[in-house]
Amino acid sequence: MKRLEEQLKRIDGKSYKAYKDIQGIFSFEKYKLHMDYVQGDPFAAPSKIRITIPNNQQKIESEWLETTRRRVYVEDYIARVINKAISKNNIHVKGTGKSGLIAIDGPDQHIVDRTAVQLTHEELTICLTIGLPANGRKINGKEAEKLFFQALPLIMKQSAFSLQEKQLTEAMQLADQHDAIRKKMDEENWIAFIANGAILPRSSGISTKPMKDAIPFQSPEENEVSFSIPHLQAPMKGMAIKQGITLIVGGGFHGKSTLLEALEQGVYEHIAGDGREYVLTNPAAVKIRAEDGRSVSKVNISPFINDLPNKADTDHFTTENASGSTSQAANVMEALEAGATSLLIDEDTSATNFMIRDERMQQLVAKNKEPITPFVQKVKQLRDDLGISTVLVMGGSGDYFDIADEVIMMDQYVPVNVTSKALAIAEADQKEVLKEKDSSFGKWSDRVIQTESIKRKLGSKAKVQAKGKQTILIDKQSIDLSLVEQLIDVSQTRMIANVLKYMAFAENNKKTMQEWLDEIETLINQQGLQFTQKQKNKHPGDLARPRRFEIAAAINRLRGMTVESPGRK
Repeated sequence: MKRLEEQLKRIDGKSYKAYKDIQGIFSFEKYKLHMDYVQGDPFAAPSKIRITIPNNQQKIESEWLETTRRRVYVEDYIARVINKAISKNNIHVKGTGKSGLIAIDGPDQHIVDRTAVQLTHEELTICLTIGLPANGRKINGKEAEKLFFQALPLIMKQSAFSLQEKQLTEAMQLADQHDAIRKKMDEENWIAFIANGAILPRSSGISTKPMKDAIPFQSPEENEVSFSIPHLQAPMKGMAIKQGITLIVGGGFHGKSTLLEALEQGVYEHIAGDGREYVLTNPAAVKIRAEDGRSVSKVNISPFINDLPNKADTDHFTTENASGSTSQAANVMEALEAGATSLLIDEDTSATNFMIRDERMQQLVAKNKEPITPFVQKVKQLRDDLGISTVLVMGGSGDYFDIADEVIMMDQYVPVNVTSKALAIAEADQKEVLKEKDSSFGKWSDRVIQTESIKRKLGSKAKVQAKGKQTILIDKQSIDLSLVEQLIDVSQTRMIANVLKYMAFAENNKKTMQEWLDEIETLINQQGLQFTQKQKNKHPGDLARPRRFEIAAAINRLRGMTVESPGRK
């Protein structure tokens, strides 16, 4: 502590680059300050520090680390407390550029594993970014002293050293409850559970917070389940969506897409009070949509599309500019390749000719003139051949009535089970719908990723970075993730960027997509999100855990990425 104070006095007024002298570790009364990275300019990316608090200064209870989910939830709670203390900090550090900035990679409504706070039995680690104070491009040592010896200690006092036992207990209890619900879902083969009383609508189209005065969710009687979970006296009740084909119907603006969006986000857990804290979806559920203009590399889309007029090979379909139907077909097949067990589809974001082809159009355009086999003719085969479930929002066509296992109608945000009525309509109005000649779904390619093509894209500086949540920049080329709807946090995008660089320089690089995704998940589980770092005792960056499906989405959208298709499944 004294050493840092002396160094700041010595470099006061010098060129900003002299801040490099304070890299290292400094001991404070209750914690150690690790200066891992010092920015080279007051306007550059801010400096990175870690604060490590030993167990004898902030007691780390063994129950916090009893399960992986408990650890993640306690870390999430601590990150939120620190973020709140930073926002309330009234010690203002002056200067140019980013001078005086103090920030943590704070969570939103979701709970995901991230590097901002890390717990072990020995210590609590807090990762922050700070802006070292300057006057112009000269070091402002006095303001730096205020930052290190007033602002940071006060923030730590009001957060890391003031953890509330009640809130810690509530975080662990929520972790236990989510574990219990997910276990029940696995036992009963549910792909989703939505608790009675859940608030599904968000306050706006750009907000993740719940809408005030929204209609609470109430399960239809036919779909309601009841079971016990820890730390809750009354049984948990709500709607279970079983494996199979579930159709969500209803008029416009009655809540169909809101329900599906809640299911999309239910692959992640939410904090207490969010309204969706008891809305959980199988983690292997993937949102599928059309994505005009995306690149596709050797994907077998033949189960849906064959005999294109330009003689394009749909067994190994490759394009720099996919259409709505070919992009949606590729998205389905890539999701299966990555291990998806459930598909979530909204007609509003789908290619119409991929989803349906009505009786009159089938009569007018002969089958041998139409290269697309619509999803309605394949969804049952997906279920029966591959065990893949589908939840589908459909408001404009009743063609799916014939094959749906459950039909839920949203009526002013209230779900009603109308399965019997839908089946009766289908039976009373039998259509001569053309059936697919092949009774099986078909096959998909198990592609081998040529990681040398990623390495070439990196260029001489081997630079890959996230530019916001929706873009990864590889040298001068960008990967567009704007339509990958289950990517929720820029810190996930940063982690995916790190994964791409790791893959590019991996020694054993002859792996299939599934093998890469399995390896990455194993490495994260064993070594943490910082597994890509060469220096382990450094600031791990602002990272959050992505799912395997969003990692695959980034790989698949890298233009110029080459693959081999040695085998099919």
